[in-house]
Amino acid sequence: MTDSFVTPISPQPPTGHSTPAEQPGQPSRAAQPAPTSSEPEGQHGPARLTASKLADGRDLFYYDDSPPYVTGQATRRLDDPRPLPDRTKPFRDPDSGQIHQPAGPEMRFDQLTGEWIPMASQRMNRTFLPAAASCPLCPATPGSAYSDGEIPDTDYDVAVFENRFPSYWRPPGQDIDAQWSLDGQALWPVRHASGRCEVICFSPDHQASVASLSPQRMRTVIQAWAERTAALMALEGIAQVFPFENRGPEIGVTLPHPHGQIYAYPELPPKTAAMMRQAAAWRATNGSKLLTELVETEAAGPRVIAQTEHWIAYVPAAARWPVEVHLSPLRDVPDLPALTGAECDDLASLYPRLLRGLDRFFLDDAGQPLPLPYISGWHQAPSDPALRDLARLHLQLFSIRRAPGKLKYLAGSESGMGAWISDTTPERIATRLRAALAEADAAGPPAAPDSQATLAGPASTSDVGSAVPGHSTTPDHGAASTETPGDTP
Repeated sequence: MTDSFVTPISPQPPTGHSTPAEQPGQPSRAAQPAPTSSEPEGQHGPARLTASKLADGRDLFYYDDSPPYVTGQATRRLDDPRPLPDRTKPFRDPDSGQIHQPAGPEMRFDQLTGEWIPMASQRMNRTFLPAAASCPLCPATPGSAYSDGEIPDTDYDVAVFENRFPSYWRPPGQDIDAQWSLDGQALWPVRHASGRCEVICFSPDHQASVASLSPQRMRTVIQAWAERTAALMALEGIAQVFPFENRGPEIGVTLPHPHGQIYAYPELPPKTAAMMRQAAAWRATNGSKLLTELVETEAAGPRVIAQTEHWIAYVPAAARWPVEVHLSPLRDVPDLPALTGAECDDLASLYPRLLRGLDRFFLDDAGQPLPLPYISGWHQAPSDPALRDLARLHLQLFSIRRAPGKLKYLAGSESGMGAWISDTTPERIATRLRAALAEADAAGPPAAPDSQATLAGPASTSDVGSAVPGHSTTPDHGAASTETPGDTP
């Protein structure tokens, strides 16, 4: 494994071939004969990457860390037997009989906010809370009545594929710079939503969670995040790549199988644009990097949750959610592909451990942990060279649960005006989360559901120690339960 990751992989590897990192002294990839099996290592980690196509032309990537697949002694099923039409080909309208070219979603410009809003109406037809036997993210089950799964093989370690119902998609040959007007009115510009949306399946086990992954399997997920980020950033017209996970029905998850998504945006998202404006203003006034100063200042403050050799987790000083934590590398890093092997290994132990602590943040009436609904996403540097030096990699994780059985609803002030009101304080969140993390450490990691969990060694002592020295671990189960009158029923 290399120590640092700087070479982006090809955006679209050849079907059925892996994309290993080229090594000094080897002929270029174009000069090599087409391989008949996967190569031993992807560019950003030890897992084997094998690429294929689904029946409708979407990309599929297997990331394998378990034998015999990681060694190349066996290959996952690469053909998709479903009778799906190729989405990149012209199609006939069943009503009019006319031939149409494939078209992706469009974006309309909101003159009041300066934001582009995708109109992805086809997402209304996406799968909604299927039975476990009809889950499209589970491995294929030969002989089953359900046969519309997205992953052809009967097992996998980690898998990534293009979303069947994307918010952003660029059909072949589409002009990403094309712009027209709605209803012929110049007031309402319209553009193609020419980005890309991918799904990443963290485990073949329908009942698993990221918190239950072994360090080895989590390391494979991190490799997939990094390699897909590099590939998507290399595509034309991509402004930023955002890997994220929605977890829990309270968040609005429509598929309970453990999975996340990776969005490649054609425009800078509003939140990133705001952070970049703040960072630019800070540099103009103070001559320093805002995001780095924030991490360094938080590291010396009272809201630190955990710190390892390469990472720090803390509750930000202006946290707005009932539960919120940021996870940042100690080194100034722009994005996931820029992490070193040691930083990835460290993260692979710390992140599931942090999630296990978060799953103990709230307890039910019997004192049992309540799995936390959350949104977790990686903020990475944009593609714009003028902005990359202002950005810094960090993960933001937050939950809308403010107490057992109670959610934080974004009502009039938050939804209507964007004026946020917190129901607790970051210090109370940090106090409870440190205690919950200590409780999770004492309980030990759960039995990992992934098939190769026993192959992973124990987490390093720097990752599994007690809460940060000098910080109180006094339980405070009401940390996020302070109510604001009138904000929720």
